[in-house]
Amino acid sequence: MSRFPYLRQDFTASIVVFLVAVPLCVGVAVASGVPAELGLVTGIVGGIVTGLLPGSSLQVSGPAAGLTVLVFEAVSEFGLPALGVIVLVAGLLQLVMGALKLGRWFRAISVSVVEGMLAGIGLVIIAGQLYAAAGLEAPASGIDKILGLPGAAVDALGSTAALASLAIGAGTVAVVVLWKKLPKAAQTVPGALAAVILATLATLAFSLPVATVEVHGLLGAIQPPGLDAFGELASPALIGTILAFTLIASAESLFSAAAVDRLHDGPRTQYDKELMAQGAGNAVCGVLGALPMTAVIVRSSANVGAGARTKASRVLHGVWLLLFAALLPSALALIPLPALAGILVHAGWKLIPFRSVVALWRSHRGEALILVVTAVSIVAVNMFEGVLIGLALAVIKTAWEASHVKLEIVDKGAGPVQAYLSGNATFLRLPRILDSLEALPQDRPVELDLSGLHHLDHACRTALEDWAERHSRVGTDPVKVTEPPKAAGRAEVAEPPKVTAV
Repeated sequence: MSRFPYLRQDFTASIVVFLVAVPLCVGVAVASGVPAELGLVTGIVGGIVTGLLPGSSLQVSGPAAGLTVLVFEAVSEFGLPALGVIVLVAGLLQLVMGALKLGRWFRAISVSVVEGMLAGIGLVIIAGQLYAAAGLEAPASGIDKILGLPGAAVDALGSTAALASLAIGAGTVAVVVLWKKLPKAAQTVPGALAAVILATLATLAFSLPVATVEVHGLLGAIQPPGLDAFGELASPALIGTILAFTLIASAESLFSAAAVDRLHDGPRTQYDKELMAQGAGNAVCGVLGALPMTAVIVRSSANVGAGARTKASRVLHGVWLLLFAALLPSALALIPLPALAGILVHAGWKLIPFRSVVALWRSHRGEALILVVTAVSIVAVNMFEGVLIGLALAVIKTAWEASHVKLEIVDKGAGPVQAYLSGNATFLRLPRILDSLEALPQDRPVELDLSGLHHLDHACRTALEDWAERHSRVGTDPVKVTEPPKAAGRAEVAEPPKVTAV
């Protein structure tokens, strides 16, 4: 025991994490359009492979609801064999990025973009799983899923089987939500697992006409990608999907790591090593043809809350998943699909940061707008382009705020008009600067003081030069310019304005 001083705490925590992981692994797989066993395979790899590697001691990896939409789109477009190639290459990219020490840079991604991404994913998951809960076929795109809900509701009301399926799904959501209000002793069993067990018992007891999970067997579900699948790498669309997997999985994992670090006092996450651990896990998942993995905050917080002290808890949870998948695969066939849909609806709801949107709107409306636009773009277009739109907005907003410039005009009625520029003069603020300068009296000499500028970009310098020449053509004295400090001037490419300098 001296070699494993925390074995008892880690063993107990591993059981809790295992019980939380089982319904989520299966539910994410089914929602992604792949065999249920592949979700368990990813959970096993996340526990045993990624769990053994350095990076973050207590966060747990596995299939995540956040990638469900992207996986479903990829499988629908490229087929299941190509999924292994996508996940394998994404894992290799993560390994390279970790080796190049790029992991810490993912912490620089705008939190609003990440939360907007999760909100958009959550909305698509909820809309899609509402169809699954009723046993109906869901439309392909996110916007069609949402727009088609009224029609789906009408169809469901006219079908006894659909109403029975909806009842199981709604009951699952109710159990998950209300389970947290029970005494602590009852909460030893995770709410998601309890909900699935109760839904399964209800389906069997009342012989409800509800679809259940299809079972292929662990070895039967594993399909390593063949050489033909690697030929798809010539497709630009597949490359874009790989980049989307890499970006989203890495960002979600490292943001999760930061959140988990706030939950405990143990060793802090080493971001580059954690990115490499995620990459190694995804590479193995790709070879096995399984789902991609990320660090999952639900399992990670359960791990910390259950008293885990070392990485042994997450490794053991992977062992329990392996034993379950190998010894009890027939148990999966009893699980009703609407119960898993209910689990995913609840998970999707938790991805939507309602409180963050309200708080941001009160204090940083620009960030709130980025969050909402990112979410809406993901629903209206697709995951990858939605995230790119959010990132572009965040960069534009930052550039606009960083280009703060102040122009002060001093006109004493006689003598030259004095104009003082301070701050950061970039092309984004150029229209405002030129409007103010061009409004100055044409028949008066002007002194332009640029010494208060921290930065003067090429576009602004050229525009000021042109304005100075135009102002001097009317017969007044040449515009006199006080140059910015040399430290700022060295960074410029443009030649100095052709005006008289003081």
